[in-house]
Amino acid sequence: MKKIFTGAGLSLLILTLMPGCTKNFDSINTNPVAYSKTNFQPNYILTTVQQAYTGSTDFSYETWRGNLIYCSTMMQGFSSVVGYWVGDKYILNPNYTAAYWGFGATQGPPLGNGGDGAYPEQVKPVVDLIQFTRDDPKYKNLYQIARIMRALVMERITDLYGDCPYSQAGMGYYDKAFFPKYDKQQDIYTDLLKELEDATAKLDPAADAPTGDVFYNGNIPQWQRFGNTLMLRVAMRLVKVDAATAQSYAQKAVGHTMTGNGDNAFVKADATGGRTTINRNSQILTGDGGPENVYTKWSKTFIDMLKAVDDPRLAKIAITHPTWDAKHNPTGGNADPAVQKGMPNGKDLSGIPAQDISKDPTYTTIEDYSSPSQYLTKRDGLTFILTYAESELLLAEAAERWGIGGSAAQHYHDGVKAAITYLGQYDADAAIGDGDAETFVTAHPYNAANGLEMINTQYWIHTNTMLDFYESWSNWRRSGFPVLVPVVYPNNNTNGTIPRRFPYPVDEANTNPVNYKPAHDAVPGGDNLTGRVWWDK
Repeated sequence: MKKIFTGAGLSLLILTLMPGCTKNFDSINTNPVAYSKTNFQPNYILTTVQQAYTGSTDFSYETWRGNLIYCSTMMQGFSSVVGYWVGDKYILNPNYTAAYWGFGATQGPPLGNGGDGAYPEQVKPVVDLIQFTRDDPKYKNLYQIARIMRALVMERITDLYGDCPYSQAGMGYYDKAFFPKYDKQQDIYTDLLKELEDATAKLDPAADAPTGDVFYNGNIPQWQRFGNTLMLRVAMRLVKVDAATAQSYAQKAVGHTMTGNGDNAFVKADATGGRTTINRNSQILTGDGGPENVYTKWSKTFIDMLKAVDDPRLAKIAITHPTWDAKHNPTGGNADPAVQKGMPNGKDLSGIPAQDISKDPTYTTIEDYSSPSQYLTKRDGLTFILTYAESELLLAEAAERWGIGGSAAQHYHDGVKAAITYLGQYDADAAIGDGDAETFVTAHPYNAANGLEMINTQYWIHTNTMLDFYESWSNWRRSGFPVLVPVVYPNNNTNGTIPRRFPYPVDEANTNPVNYKPAHDAVPGGDNLTGRVWWDK
């Protein structure tokens, strides 16, 4: 909880501190936290940006609200009967949908201040990193990596909200853009592709190896493959609105993307650091802030899909009757695939027969529904950023759509196999052998007749196991797959349709009024849960 001192309390604090402010006045009044080119090592800022991308250090507010409460349940990856989990009820909580943006978040679920988010915690430091390294030859690669990181950060923001501050975002200190304009998403995507192509091409394995890099420990060839894979993902967002540009940039990425699970980008958490370094998804799912560890489960849609084909991932990602130690560390449960059971979405604990989970025909006990396994919810576990499996599935789609980059069937095979075997990176006990993965993929081969559905359904399964529900939602909106049956819940805000975007934070009307209003008014379908971002046609 943040502490705010006002009025007499602030005066008393100042009076209390005054006797200690007379000695070494100059050094005391020079802000040691205010970094600049002369007093700060920019490699540390890279670490800050990468860590912040996995979730806010202020109790995971945007992860809790954006990734889990909304995206995970809208996409029927998770289901929850916790009262404030309204995502799969299609009910708007404007504070929760604003949490990722950062400026409109005012009240956390169920308590606390959640004023942090992507703009203050990700955009501002990555812009600083770009500014600090732009003209310094000893940071040649760090500068290019900063540009790639900015593209990664901004892609998610614009995917969630649409038009948003981009070109002037984070630039208030440098060019006095205290009220940044909202760039059109089409312009943002045009620039993201340009930036990714240019920055990745300028990476030099013979130049500096950034020391603050928690993705790849300064491995520049891996950053080159990351940059091209991200460029592929950005390009494929445009298949509905600008297929020519999508194909052009996908072709540029062919042959230069990730080559195996060893290229997967992830951040490993450190539970010994407490609240500031713990895995963000785990912090919520193991019950630090509420009863999520008891009442949040894998969705029936998701579990049923895995069970229908005897998917080997089921035994590693799901457990019933989960257990935890006294410090909320997950300790296990029943991983037998035969007993796994997903919880229906759109249920609650209201006691109303049509809504209450205990009245559902599938209900026995809440513990009989499947929870995410201890491997996925380790408090010092991994947050995956971008993976080889994603890359191969996107290449499969590019091959299916345009006949580029090789065989759609081969990319699909490699993508699904990687999406199975990568689980061993979570934990050695979660590993699925290469032979078992090959057996599964061989038994369920690619079929071009419904190829796009197969590819994007596997993408959905994979991003769900990554717990990257932001990406699951974005790719579902882009592709339309898998076909999800909407929930019917009383008094929803979408007329019973799955939401398409997050509304802008209501505070923007006051904090950036000139630029906010035209952006708000221009959203196709309205600035609400059913409005659409530019690429979502």
